[in-house]
Parts: sequence; C-alpha cells; structure tokens
Amino acid sequence: MTNPCPCGRDADYDQCCGRYIDTGAPAPDPETLMRSRYTAFTLRKHPYLIKTWHPKTCPDLQPGDLEGTQWQGLEVLRSKTGFKKGYVEFKARYVDDGEARELHEISRFQKIKNRWYYQDELEQWPGEA
Repeated sequence: MTNPCPCGRDADYDQCCGRYIDTGAPAPDPETLMRSRYTAFTLRKHPYLIKTWHPKTCPDLQPGDLEGTQWQGLEVLRSKTGFKKGYVEFKARYVDDGEARELHEISRFQKIKNRWYYQDELEQWPGEA
C-alpha cells in the first residue's frame, strides 16, 4: 500500500476515502461517510466537510479552522444504518496545542436524496437510557 487511508481501514486512500472526497461519489452508509469526514479533517479538505454536513446544522466553518489539530487515529466502536437515519459511535485521537486528546462522539446522520449527511452529535446511543 503506497498511500494508506487515514480512516484506519486497510486500504489505499484512492480506493477508500479518496473516491468520496476527491471524486464526489456518495458514501454508501453513515460509517463510510464518518470515516471519509475524519479523513477530510486530517487532510484539511474543507469543501468536502461542508458538502457532507447537513444544511440545517452546518456551522460557518472556515478553512483556517482546520489548522493546528493533528489527527492521530480513529476507532469506530459501533454503527447502525437505517433507511433514512444512521448512527456511528467513534473515538478519534488528536493533538491540539501540544496536548494529546480524544474525541468520543455518537454522530447522527440523515439521508437526503440518496446522500448521507452528518447531522449532529447525540448524548447517548438511540434507544439506550
């Protein structure tokens, strides 16, 4: 493998997340979208992040907002894909201002016109009290 994908899958970038980020192919499920968004953060691919963020929850993200954070690794804990909604729980390791940190998130995704979009973060996995 000459160019490993940052998302953690044992695949070359072009055959993995690159096909979504660079060619515009739609991610087939929420986990793949989440992995490609993680990769976009690591590579600072600002347009892809905006394009895959739900229009109602997308922040005013600027290219400079992606500077300074060094992403170190991704671990997907679980994922669930429904007809129009999906969820992914993951941990992402990063270094910010010289300090090692970890982001643990449960992300919600929505499918609109056959494309998945990151919607927002949930407090707990759906259906768990």
